[in-house]
Amino acid sequence: MPWICACAHAPPRAVSANFGSSEVSPYNAPMPDIKKIPVVREGARVRSGEKYLTPQGFTAIRDGVKARALPERPQPTGKPSWLRARAPAGAGFDAVRSIVREHRLATVCEEAKCPNIGECWNAGTGTIMLMGAVCTRACRFCAVDTGNPKGWLDPEEPVNVARSVALMKLRYVVLTSVNRDDLPDGGAAHYAACIRAIKADNAATAVEALTPDFQGQLEDVQTVVDSGLDVFAQNIETVRRLTHPVRDARAGYEQTLRVLEHAKRHRARVLTKTSVMLGLGESDAEIAQTLDDVRAAGVDIVTLGQYLRPTLHHLPVERFVAPAQFDTYRQWALARGFLECVAGPLVRSSYRAEQALMRNNAGLNNQVPAGAT
Repeated sequence: MPWICACAHAPPRAVSANFGSSEVSPYNAPMPDIKKIPVVREGARVRSGEKYLTPQGFTAIRDGVKARALPERPQPTGKPSWLRARAPAGAGFDAVRSIVREHRLATVCEEAKCPNIGECWNAGTGTIMLMGAVCTRACRFCAVDTGNPKGWLDPEEPVNVARSVALMKLRYVVLTSVNRDDLPDGGAAHYAACIRAIKADNAATAVEALTPDFQGQLEDVQTVVDSGLDVFAQNIETVRRLTHPVRDARAGYEQTLRVLEHAKRHRARVLTKTSVMLGLGESDAEIAQTLDDVRAAGVDIVTLGQYLRPTLHHLPVERFVAPAQFDTYRQWALARGFLECVAGPLVRSSYRAEQALMRNNAGLNNQVPAGAT
C-alpha cells in the first residue's frame, strides 16, 4: 500500500483563541537556501556546515547549519562535572547499533549527537528517527542535517521499524522524525503507517511519537494521533521570546501550542508531552510562563534539559543550569498540575521516556557530589 498521502488539504481552521492567530504556512514553503554553497567532492570528508550529496541524490548541509563567521560571545568556562556522560561502548550498545544498521534506520541518538546514547543503547533502548536523516528546517540548536529531500521516502521503513522493535524486544519505543515540509502532508501518513506497523507486530509495545508541527495543519496532526499511539509529543523547545532565532522561521511558539492542544482535544486518552531546553538566555519568569502556557494547552508531561552546543556554528550556551535548579523547576511544573516533569542537565525529550509516569523524575538524582565542579 502507498505510504504517502497525496490528498489536498482543507483550509486551515481556527482551533483556540488562547494561542494567537490560527494562520498556518502552506506546505512546500521555500526550503533553506543552500544553492550557492559548493558541494564537497565525492569521497572527501564532509565537515560541519559543508554541503554534500546524499545517497538518495539530493544535497544537504552537515549538522544542519551553514558554516559562517559569527561574532563570538564569552562562553561559560568548560563543562561542569554533571554534564559528563559515559562513552558509547558495550555489548548492549553494539547490539542496538547492529540492528539499526541492518534495517537502515536513522536514530536521533546519532544524528542529534545525544550525550545519552551510551546509556540508552546499552539498556537496549533508542529513539528511531523516521523519514530519513535530512530535515527541511534549519533550527540553530539542532545538529540534524538540513536539505530538501524532494519527496524521497523509504517505502520499506514501516516494516523495518516494526521488525527492529520486535528484535529489540521493546515494550516502549519512542519515534521521532525530521521535518518534511517537502511532502504534501508533512509525512503524516508515513508516520502513521510506521506506528500501525509497530502495533500490528508488537501489540503490547507502547509507542511515543515526537512529531513535527506539520506547519499547524491539524488534519495531519489527527492522522498521527489516530494511528494507535500512546503518547503524542511536539517540542516547544524554548520560551516565547527566544523562539526565533532558536527555531526555524517556519516553527512557532503558538503553532506548537495549537498542535498540542488539538491533539489532546481530538483524542483525550492520548498523553501529550513537550520539552524545553534551558541555558539559551531565558529568565526564570519566562520559564514559569512557558510552563503555564503548555499546561493551558492540556499537556500532561514536560521535560527540561540543558542546551548543549553541538558545533561552533550553532547557538552558544548562555549558562549551565545547576542540577539543584532543575529540581526547583520540576517542582514548579508539578505545582501546575503536570502528571510528571522529568528535569535534569542531561534530560532530552525521549530520555528514559518509559519511566516518565513513575513520578520519581525518571529515577534521576540531581545531587552533585561534594567537591564536584
